Amino acid sequence: MIEAVGLTKTYGSKTAVYNLSFTVRPGMVTGFLGPNGSGKSTTMRMILGLDSPTSGRVTIGGQPYRLLPNAPRRVGALLDAKAVHGGRSARHHLLSLAQLSGIPARRVDEVLGVVGLQEVAGKRSKGFSLGMGQRLGIAAALLGDPEVLLFDEPVNGLDPEGIHWVRHLMRRLASEGRTVFVSSHLMSEMALTADHLIVIGRGQLLADMGVKEFIARNSTGFALVRTPDVAADREKLGKALTGAGAEVQEEQDGALRVTGLELPRISDLAHDADVRLWELSPHQASLEEAYMQLTNGAVDYRSTSDPRQGLQQQPDAPVPGGWGAPQPFPQQPQPHPDGYAPPQPNPYAQPTQPTQPIQPAEDAR
Repeated sequence: MIEAVGLTKTYGSKTAVYNLSFTVRPGMVTGFLGPNGSGKSTTMRMILGLDSPTSGRVTIGGQPYRLLPNAPRRVGALLDAKAVHGGRSARHHLLSLAQLSGIPARRVDEVLGVVGLQEVAGKRSKGFSLGMGQRLGIAAALLGDPEVLLFDEPVNGLDPEGIHWVRHLMRRLASEGRTVFVSSHLMSEMALTADHLIVIGRGQLLADMGVKEFIARNSTGFALVRTPDVAADREKLGKALTGAGAEVQEEQDGALRVTGLELPRISDLAHDADVRLWELSPHQASLEEAYMQLTNGAVDYRSTSDPRQGLQQQPDAPVPGGWGAPQPFPQQPQPHPDGYAPPQPNPYAQPTQPTQPIQPAEDAR
């Protein structure tokens, strides 16, 4: 179990994490979410003892990481998949880590098989793709068969098959009673993988709850209502729904988005208004929508539209006589009456300097 209490970290005048408290429990996958610059990486580094908190504390199993006996066999982590000596093979990289932690050498081949790198175990890691590097980093985290695992963007660079594999690996590790803490920006993956969420923004805690509760609290469900393509029917139904206290918005395709009423009530109102329904379906907000709603005020970097969008840059005007000036198109040779075309001068050939006539050499005397 990971427990943070009043965790604060400052760098000079900048506060990266402020008074952060949470608990990561075993037996479930806990997702760690937040915008860029929210303090996620700093928090993970403090958990692993790579940074010291300015105030507060964070413990693993009741002890700070630096005081854990044989910490690499109790805690596995993937923070930076590129933190590998490029000249070493995958096997030698893992073997060096195993020797430092007193892990049997046979465990190296076991984790290489788990992550699917057994066929390239003898190749130097500097030639690995981004996805292969991620797999090697996961293998290093699993090397000591730890009870606590931390992963920062574990699916970065993986193909769909690799993402599917990581998802099931995380859930299997949690089902074995381990503590699994995963930071990711992929909301769709977190929705499929995580059981619990910890969300921070600008270094402070925004949410600490289950995925379903998080979505329910930070989003508004609505019903999508579609009628025959008759404006009068839509208008009549819209007035009936609004009169019953619903909020009605018309979509671009003519459907009605209805908020504030349950589906049976919408159906009854449509029946009373003598309006046929072609569609009446509930819409449950996604994790991404709920996350965007919660963190909207904690985003530091926002893009704007390009003011030149849609404009085409006009080509520079050609310089008379220069390279930009239009060149005459070479004329096609005219056929000769005798059936052959005489050689034509090349219009693009560079002019040459006139040559001097060769003077006859004087006779040697």
